[in-house]
Amino acid sequence: MSELSKIMIAAVLAVAFAMNAHPVAAQSAQEIVTAADRVRNPTASFRSTLVLTEYVSGQERSHSAFVLFSKPDASARFRNLLEYVEPPRDAGKRVLLDGRAFWFYDPASKTSVRISAQQRLVGQAAIGDVLSVNLAADYSATVAGTETIDDATRQKRNTWHLELKAATDTAVYNRIEYWVEQGTFRPVKGKFYSDSGRLLKIIYYRSFTERLAAQRPSEAVIIDAVDSSLATIATFSDSRFQDVPDAWFQRDYLPRLQVQ
Repeated sequence: MSELSKIMIAAVLAVAFAMNAHPVAAQSAQEIVTAADRVRNPTASFRSTLVLTEYVSGQERSHSAFVLFSKPDASARFRNLLEYVEPPRDAGKRVLLDGRAFWFYDPASKTSVRISAQQRLVGQAAIGDVLSVNLAADYSATVAGTETIDDATRQKRNTWHLELKAATDTAVYNRIEYWVEQGTFRPVKGKFYSDSGRLLKIIYYRSFTERLAAQRPSEAVIIDAVDSSLATIATFSDSRFQDVPDAWFQRDYLPRLQVQ
């Protein structure tokens, strides 16, 4: 083999090694988060049934059921309407995210009051954890590195480890550590932090199934960061595309709304 051929082969091997060693170079952090958003949510209006089941040391303590309506706006953020279905004592109560603020409506008083996105619905699940949100719209992302981590079923996943910092007033958390699987852009795990920097909860995304015309996570396991015996599973089912009227996302319309 000539010296020139050896040099050419060495050059090809060097390029191949560089490509394998740096598989994430083609994607920016913001592009990765945007792609993961598209895995979690479609770009059209839809509805889903949501069940929240609270567990303590592996034993079920309570559960609630809701119907969720979500609609993206021009800024790629979602407006959301969440209506309680079960337990019967809560049926008809509603939570609204109108794009700027969260509102809680009680049919008994026919009044709506402003609430925090971190207010809990059931167990460890806060309102902001289960509504449809696009993280790329509210956070500035950087790549902290690449890691192989266990997913919710203890399977190894090659992921991007991302750091997300709140960039808007509508961001639910001040900071998020986010792991997204390389290649599929599936969200695997998130760690969510308060304004003071305290770790509040850990969320695993699992049970990817055909939902709303793509493979999407149908469950999120929400674990308390202080006491890991406290966990809540959010399960999404009966998802389908549905055109949702803009009026449904207006606070003043809540008393007159007839959910179909």
